[in-house]
Amino acid sequence: MSHRTAFFVSDGTGITAETFAKALLAQFEIEPRRVRLPFIDDPDKAHQALRQINHAAEVDGRRPLVFTTVVNPEVLQVLHGHCKGMLIDMFGTFIAPLELELGIKSNHRVGRFSDVAKSREYHDRMEAINFTLDHDDGQTDRDLAQSDVILVGVSRSGKTPTSLYLALQFGLKASNYPLIPEDFERRQLPPQLLAHKKKLFGLTIDAQRLSEIRHERRPNSRYASLENCRYEVAEAEAMMRRTGIRNLSTTSKSIEEIATLIRQELDL
Repeated sequence: MSHRTAFFVSDGTGITAETFAKALLAQFEIEPRRVRLPFIDDPDKAHQALRQINHAAEVDGRRPLVFTTVVNPEVLQVLHGHCKGMLIDMFGTFIAPLELELGIKSNHRVGRFSDVAKSREYHDRMEAINFTLDHDDGQTDRDLAQSDVILVGVSRSGKTPTSLYLALQFGLKASNYPLIPEDFERRQLPPQLLAHKKKLFGLTIDAQRLSEIRHERRPNSRYASLENCRYEVAEAEAMMRRTGIRNLSTTSKSIEEIATLIRQELDL
């Protein structure tokens, strides 16, 4: 279904609205144009957002899908009163039943990020991100024992994006080490990792897919050749089996799936 727009309207960053909406839209074979409208926290901004939404309705010839997590009643009144899109009030849908069940009124507070920024959880997450960046791609062995997880695998098997996702989303200190030709010659993992065997997790990948990924980075090189990729993947998987570390294939999995499986396997 082309020429349809999805708006994510929020009085905060809009991340919650967009994430929730994406989960819902994933159930349908459509690719709407996506527009995030954050910090819509007063009636004037609501009217500006409304003009953009209603203009999209005229241009597209279809009602836009408008997902909102706005809690400000004045802003909601503007949106409900004049919106030419299909308005999906995510918080309104769930807050009223929860108030009834819990027997208490919700705070109806706009995006509570000021509270989050002062929390211990937020501080730990920032610390995890910095740690993960410092320990990306085997840059340093320093403080390796502080890692919550250490990912190992051949180059371009998904270690870096998975590490960053674990840090950003879950506040986990994730190190990652690429397996290199010297490791394959020795037929064993880097010695500095063996002391942390319980924290190790291997990522592997289909050789054909690995070759395609590497060709994008270094086309027509031995590094990207299918023969070399088959050799490295086979050696890496054999190394993981001998060492007895858990591993999974990233070939057909998203970063979110990989991270979730790692957390389950290591009970993080």
